[in-house]
Amino acid sequence: MALSKRDQAHIERRLVATLTDACETAKAEIVGFCWLTHEVDYARFPSSLRVIWVFDTEAEKDHALASGQGERMVELTAFALTEADVPVSPASAHVQFDSEEQCQRVNGGNWVQRLASKRSTRA
Repeated sequence: MALSKRDQAHIERRLVATLTDACETAKAEIVGFCWLTHEVDYARFPSSLRVIWVFDTEAEKDHALASGQGERMVELTAFALTEADVPVSPASAHVQFDSEEQCQRVNGGNWVQRLASKRSTRA
């Protein structure tokens, strides 16, 4: 059953609030982590949901993932999605990691273009 525009807006508000909390927690805990964003196609919700955790550099991203911080970010994502009442399992299937450095190198700093290109490679 398709979600109404009202239901979509309600879900979006919950996602923004809970993912903002996750982001602030991660910024305090994980060196090099900068920000996160999410994307969703509500026609394919919740399977289309993805949360992208962005680091400043590739080296910081690689170090964080090698030291187990990726699991912490998945844990924060899972908690945020549970709090937002978004049923996904496993949460790790909806998490991606990226960096400002890589976006600058490949997409000239254009995140809209970068996210769109990553979206098309997932389909």
